[in-house]
Amino acid sequence: MRTVRKLFYGGAASALLLATSIAQADVTVLGWPGGPEETALRAATEIYNARAEVAEDDKVKLIFFSRDGFFDKLQADLAAGTDAFDANLLATYSIGRYAPYMSPVSLSEDAADVFGESVLKTMQFDGKQYGVPTDLSLHFLYYRTDLIEELLADESAAAKYGDISEKHLGVRLEPKSPDDWTWQDFAANALYFSKAVNPDSPTRYGTVLQLKNLLFNIMVFHSLPRSYGADWMDADGNITVDSDAYREALKMYKILVEAGATPKDSFSYEYAEANSAFGSGQVAAMIQWNAAAADLTDREKTPVTADVTKTIAPPTGPDGRFTHVHGLGLGVNANGKNPDGAKAFIEWLSTEDAAKAYALAGGATGLTSGVVSDIANERPDLVPLGEYASNYGFVMNGGTSAKALSVYELQAKEFTDYLSGGKSLDEALSATKDGMADLLN
Repeated sequence: MRTVRKLFYGGAASALLLATSIAQADVTVLGWPGGPEETALRAATEIYNARAEVAEDDKVKLIFFSRDGFFDKLQADLAAGTDAFDANLLATYSIGRYAPYMSPVSLSEDAADVFGESVLKTMQFDGKQYGVPTDLSLHFLYYRTDLIEELLADESAAAKYGDISEKHLGVRLEPKSPDDWTWQDFAANALYFSKAVNPDSPTRYGTVLQLKNLLFNIMVFHSLPRSYGADWMDADGNITVDSDAYREALKMYKILVEAGATPKDSFSYEYAEANSAFGSGQVAAMIQWNAAAADLTDREKTPVTADVTKTIAPPTGPDGRFTHVHGLGLGVNANGKNPDGAKAFIEWLSTEDAAKAYALAGGATGLTSGVVSDIANERPDLVPLGEYASNYGFVMNGGTSAKALSVYELQAKEFTDYLSGGKSLDEALSATKDGMADLLN
């Protein structure tokens, strides 16, 4: 999540067209600046350039610029036909913006075995592969093991748990291990561990919802309606947001908001605020980006709860278990000076050896179980990342389109309006449907 959030925040802008002033290598690659993504790409590039089969005039040179306004500037440069770079960064939700100026790529023969189909789809648009996936973001369920263990061992607590779920959700539920949770169980647990509902709760809130009017918060929300069968549109292009799936998901959020199961100021919350609330010891469970795991399980960074925090995949719905997934990757500029060299580099990045090297250098690579097992000791955090992406990952139909970010922004506005009491559910879904029809059609 920290990766994608920085797409929109940063220092002073640096025009990508300045790249023309940089002495070019025969294959010039524009990467994502700063952080583990740059470190991993530099390490992988060094390995690639040292390979005997890479000709001197096909060696790769990396260039980096400010993150501020990166993707808008990239689109402007590509549309202007720049040849300042042969390959460039891509993100799942912006591929459709760049596809007219890029060339589809062919990955290695073992790419599907390395990444899995769900991860490969994060770099696909209109049925074509436009890049190699390098860094992945998806969702974990974070929960307090001490609270769950105590609840499961207490028969009187189980009775109260059932009373609370019956009153607020209309169904009597029993406490379960989080790995067996449905979304109703998640909601029941959130209600039980909220003092506004259960004065005896050891925590003030059962969960923390990220409700700020922000597109990234809608990505967190999406894992819930998708498990009820939600999508943006069907195979014929009909907008399907006004559905039972979205209605059930939004109503469940509304129940938690009105019951006081999430902090009262949650409408100002996003990634950092949710982490702070959970780390304070006053929240029982939450859905959050995988990037938070390193901090929330670190004793020095989160001393109150690190030892009792565990992560698993998000809860299950009627249609199964799902997590929103998106990623960063690299694709080929159709106007680059050395497209063949760029394609060769990207094809190599999709091999097993290259993917593991990138991961060992710090990349958040989504790898299948057979591949990640080789580096599990060095990168244990990548084991659930690859497993969840392969087994539960999804990209909404239209999620890589040119207007995907605008769809997220529209949903954030309308859904937040409903959850905060500004609109009825019918009004919010109707406005979302009309807006999505304009954006996607």
